[in-house]
Amino acid sequence: MKENYLDNSATTKVCEKAVSKMVELLSENYGNPSSLHKKGFDAEQELKSARQTLALCLGAERDEIVFTSGGTEANNLALFGAASLGKRFGRRIVSTAFEHPSVLRPLEALRKEGFELCLIKPDRNGRITEDAILSALTPDTVLVSVMAVNNEVGTILPFDQIGAQISKIAPHALFHVDAVQAFCKIPIDVKKAKIDLLSASAHKIHGPKGAGLLYVRKGVRLPARTLGGGQERGFRSGTEALPAIAGFAAAAESFGKPAVLLPIMRQKAALCREKLSGIEGVILQSPEEALPYIVNFSLPGIRSETMLHFLSGKGIFVSSGSACAGREKSHVLASMDLPSEQIDSSIRVSFSNDTETEQILELAEAVRLGSETLMRTAKGRKQNR
Repeated sequence: MKENYLDNSATTKVCEKAVSKMVELLSENYGNPSSLHKKGFDAEQELKSARQTLALCLGAERDEIVFTSGGTEANNLALFGAASLGKRFGRRIVSTAFEHPSVLRPLEALRKEGFELCLIKPDRNGRITEDAILSALTPDTVLVSVMAVNNEVGTILPFDQIGAQISKIAPHALFHVDAVQAFCKIPIDVKKAKIDLLSASAHKIHGPKGAGLLYVRKGVRLPARTLGGGQERGFRSGTEALPAIAGFAAAAESFGKPAVLLPIMRQKAALCREKLSGIEGVILQSPEEALPYIVNFSLPGIRSETMLHFLSGKGIFVSSGSACAGREKSHVLASMDLPSEQIDSSIRVSFSNDTETEQILELAEAVRLGSETLMRTAKGRKQNR
């Protein structure tokens, strides 16, 4: 059976350039970057090169990139570190209600430590305005954390406009952006957007799992979370996972530029929205201006898991929301105040740059068939009761 993989927001297939680079670092240039001999020096040069490549993707300086094991660790390091730094100035934290669990759960832990937590809810269309965030700020706010792109419905938050205004209201606040779903897909300039901390992950852009980064603006001195040999500016000690890091950089280099890719991806998303909208009962949850890599929809009356199994049986792979949320009901859609039946039937389709028109058409036809088949089955069960 031919596979039709449309779950790229969960993870992507590793690209050939990343695989090749990782093999090179595993089998040839395998030295420890901290070693003082030639093998170590060669590995250190690879580490510096990867750091420079990824810094350029953000308009950052090379030494502002700290490597992590992925987006979850980067988010945790940023949030706990920023809260620790800021607590002498205040204890208010502002974020959104539809952040990724790797942000919401650390924030809940900080709330239990005595921080005041303000979570801004999106509207029923999944949008959060700049004013909604800024109006929640007070002079004692010490941390503002927003995702650049929502991982379930694709909402693009106005992080660049927000960053420019924070210091006028909350002079001691650090600004953190979870860019895991946005990195390389939309333009991000950390200097222009006045971002202090930013998280990204390799496996969302055709890099390997197990590699991520935290941008830490020069001058922000986060407390060390992992002590040891002093790697990563002393903030996160431990021998760097160089093959994965080099694969991350190779993937970023080969991903392409947002200015070129976004118009193409918008056409793909528009086609998907058009075809799904033509199916009776389908409700689109993603805003029209959402990141075109994500299209979220519901078919009330058919539970997500049921439709997922139906599509999987035809070789089509999508998801019901965040892979990190497991079987839990979508807190993202719940924060949008959508009806339970709509939440329980939600499906997330997520594309890569390699997604072809044929795959989208195949998905739409399978959803149509699934709707007819599963609705008929459900009606039959009700009649037999």
